Amino acid sequence: MELKLPSPEQLKAVYEKDMKEAFPAAELKPLHAMESMWQNGWYKPYCLFDGEAILGVCFLWLGHPGWAIIDYLAVTKNARNGGLGAKILQMIRDVEPDLVLFGEAEAPEDAPDPAMAERRLGFYARCGLQTAGYDTEIFGVHYKTLYLPGHAFTDDELMAQHRFIYQNQFSPEKYAKYVQIPYSGTPNPKVRWDQ
Repeated sequence: MELKLPSPEQLKAVYEKDMKEAFPAAELKPLHAMESMWQNGWYKPYCLFDGEAILGVCFLWLGHPGWAIIDYLAVTKNARNGGLGAKILQMIRDVEPDLVLFGEAEAPEDAPDPAMAERRLGFYARCGLQTAGYDTEIFGVHYKTLYLPGHAFTDDELMAQHRFIYQNQFSPEKYAKYVQIPYSGTPNPKVRWDQ
């Protein structure tokens, strides 16, 4: 198995077949946004290949040099429950050892399926991710902020880098309307990423 960047055609295929199945519409960026960010050097959509078959993904949304959000982590439906998610996380650390990797996982207290959100957080904890001292809300979805340890930084530094990634992609108006880093506790309506 190898973790590498796909061709544009492979990205489209995994997006249509697997990403749409694995993620709710409110949490899934449009394919054209991923493609544009990739072309502009702000995105790395790594895929786990077994020969020509894609078994999982770990998409990184890049910020300042040395920082990236684990934007999407998923294993294809037929390959789940075999430890591949943890393997992908280890492989991404090996492929990108100099990046501070952090991410967002839905907060159980506001999730439509709190038990699933708890299981997801448990998976990340077993993989070594730690919970930061602040939550976020993006397009009406409340998230816990997680990070992979190994680099020294404060919550304030992490928050500044977290903000930069969204501010770099969105207009000031869109950022102010749909992004809360940190989460204020007052929810916004859930809307799609491409609003």
